[in-house]
Amino acid sequence: MRVFGIDCGTEFTGYGVVEVDCDARMPKLIHLAAGTIRLNKKEKTPLRLMQVYTELVGLMTLHQPEIVAIEEVFFSANAKSALKLGQVRGVAILAAATCGLPVAEYAPLSIKSSVVGYGLAAKEQVQFMVKRLLEIDYELDSADAADALAIAICHIHTAQTLLLQGVR
Repeated sequence: MRVFGIDCGTEFTGYGVVEVDCDARMPKLIHLAAGTIRLNKKEKTPLRLMQVYTELVGLMTLHQPEIVAIEEVFFSANAKSALKLGQVRGVAILAAATCGLPVAEYAPLSIKSSVVGYGLAAKEQVQFMVKRLLEIDYELDSADAADALAIAICHIHTAQTLLLQGVR
């Protein structure tokens, strides 16, 4: 299974591609790619959204995932920020649909719990565990890239659990 994780943001959108090798004696997570789409705050919103869409479609085409995993909307005290984030999420979901890929959504608490074992873990703990689980010995492009990898890992763990339970 190859999963394309997306951590949406209005300035930085992280992406990460993780595959699970089920042929190994013990299933192993394999880090294939990670990075950050950096948006220019001076650009108008439609141009920034077009950049996210274009880059995500290109990356999905390049990496050929089976599914896209994305973080669910969380509620924010700042409604304007939440609306802008929703626009980026919508574009990311559209990019996946354009590529014919299903989308799985996960709550922030589920992602952290799946990767760290604790739903209220700090960002640094998530980054540490992502690097450890994927055996990465260098600094990632950004915290957003690490979060995107965490989202992909969460989907793999969830899918494996559902498979063991006989749920499809």
